[in-house]
Amino acid sequence: MVEIEVVHAAEDRQVLLAVTVPVGTSVREAVRLSRILEQFPDVDAETCVLGIFGKVVADADLRAVHAGDRIEVYRPLLADPKEIRRLRAAKAALARQRNP
Repeated sequence: MVEIEVVHAAEDRQVLLAVTVPVGTSVREAVRLSRILEQFPDVDAETCVLGIFGKVVADADLRAVHAGDRIEVYRPLLADPKEIRRLRAAKAALARQRNP
């Protein structure tokens, strides 16, 4: 058995759980075993993006957890950061044209 932490932060609260799982448990299975997502019914355990200590795990169904890992369940982005930067740059360019 290995001890890990599973954490998820919603807009209004965050939950961190200490969990003991069998050796060889995948990252996604560890999230399921923690039952953390029962507290966040809007998050889909099968499709949510997962990470360990701030780094996204490419294949959470295959990557095994290690003792001391902190698995993070990420929220979906509300807006595309590239699109926001593009809009901000367009707004700045327009402001420069109006006030040379």
